[in-house]
Amino acid sequence: MKMTDNTLTSHQLSSVTLQLLLKLTSVYFVLYFLLTLGLIIRKSSVLSYPADALVCDVCLLFLLALLEVLHYSCGVRGHLTESEILILTNLIVTGTTILLTVYFLVWQTYVMRLDVILSSILLVVYGLDGVLAFSTLARLASDK
Repeated sequence: MKMTDNTLTSHQLSSVTLQLLLKLTSVYFVLYFLLTLGLIIRKSSVLSYPADALVCDVCLLFLLALLEVLHYSCGVRGHLTESEILILTNLIVTGTTILLTVYFLVWQTYVMRLDVILSSILLVVYGLDGVLAFSTLARLASDK
């Protein structure tokens, strides 16, 4: 907050849209995680799922969940504190989560139509997160 001519003005660079999208992403990810885990369990019981591929798919899903927690916390804290480092970390983690989501969209052992739909929606949301985080980072960097 800056004082100018006895009036209080707010110089806020943060984006409400980014904050809402981060929250939406975290809520959708819970649904994505539960449905994808359920699909993996279903596929492993119905189809001949190789044991090493099953372990790989489950481990990557849990890695994606851990990265989502990091994505959300860095995004929210970086956004609220207007920290360039945290927003940059959020962008790097977003790139990694996009790669893991592409794995579940294309390269996992068995890909069902529901996998394609769920992963496609998550990719769109992560893409929007990335664009808004990048624009916020650019605004913060240009302010200095």
